[in-house]
Amino acid sequence: MTHNGVSMRPSSHFFPAVLAGFVAVLVGYASSAAIIWQAASAAGANAEQIAGWMTALGIGMGVSTLALSWWYNAPVLTAWSTPGAALLATSLQGVTLAETIGVFIFANALILLCGVTGLFARLMKLIPHSLAAAMLAGVLLRFGLQAFTNLEGHALLCGSMLAAWLFAKAFAPRYAIVTTLVVGGMVAWILGDVVTENITLSVVAPQFIAPTFTLTSLISIGLPFFLVTMASQNAPGFATMKASGYPLPVSPLIIFTGGLALLLSPFGVYSICIAAITAAICQSPDAHPDAGKRWLAAVAAGLFYLLAGIFGGSITGLMAALPLSWIQMLAGLALLGTISGSLYQALNNEAERDAAIVTFLMTASGVTLMGIGSAFWGLILGGVCYAVFSRLRRA
Repeated sequence: MTHNGVSMRPSSHFFPAVLAGFVAVLVGYASSAAIIWQAASAAGANAEQIAGWMTALGIGMGVSTLALSWWYNAPVLTAWSTPGAALLATSLQGVTLAETIGVFIFANALILLCGVTGLFARLMKLIPHSLAAAMLAGVLLRFGLQAFTNLEGHALLCGSMLAAWLFAKAFAPRYAIVTTLVVGGMVAWILGDVVTENITLSVVAPQFIAPTFTLTSLISIGLPFFLVTMASQNAPGFATMKASGYPLPVSPLIIFTGGLALLLSPFGVYSICIAAITAAICQSPDAHPDAGKRWLAAVAAGLFYLLAGIFGGSITGLMAALPLSWIQMLAGLALLGTISGSLYQALNNEAERDAAIVTFLMTASGVTLMGIGSAFWGLILGGVCYAVFSRLRRA
């Protein structure tokens, strides 16, 4: 059986692809699910409504990831906007739940408009490949650093995971992350770091919430939320795909994700964006050595998204059960290949090296200016350097 010329027959590479999809979803939920709960709580949502939001988000991301990866035969991973959730968590105090849904609809409608007009696609074409790679490396740097900083307080767990990764990388590189996950899980269990008391499997249906639109909330929250989502989530997401060798058309993806998010907004879906950090896991050679088959990892992620959505009420308990050091070590090691590859692409062209290193360092700094994250400012500052240096060379 084939799909778009790609064989669907099982191979020895299938399991690493499935594992990459699992790790991507695990990292995505572990890194920011708590922020979404904080944002929903700030808006006045009760526990059942928040669980329904998590259900709708999981289903939305699962459907969009599966549909886009299958259609484009490429690893297209979607995600919620973590910077957007952080902004909402600090901005929704005193705003009613109905007004919050109105903000979601307003922001997602603007995102859809960006896709329909092609404005965002034109902006993305201006980004040089070296700067996109530098930005990706800067975004992922902290994940790589976390993997090794955890050695200080969790030497046995993280040290055993590092040793397992090193051994497998030397003798069976295809299964390096698989081995790391299994060994780390066993050590964490033996050490008593896996807490299972709060894990319950529960299915919570999303609730429809009628929106209310107020000019104050749309301007003070909706507009900044839209800008942060586009600049700090969608822009890095497309830059990540470009740096990984998947320059897919921008506008159709924005139309699809923005339209789906708009449709699901009344059920608590505040955004569906193109993923960056988690997508890099599915787009790396560790997911599959054949770049044309890495879409299998994204399809696996889409299925795990759907499972996470169906059991949205159980996500918090599951995240609390796993040691944070285990998750961070696994994510860091899974992203090492992508970090090194991105740095090579960023710095390989000597003429663009200065602009690329500025982009990398600005992005890695984590600074937030005017509510917009460092990935956006890294591209802006690096782009200015690129334009100035290019003009001087031509002169």
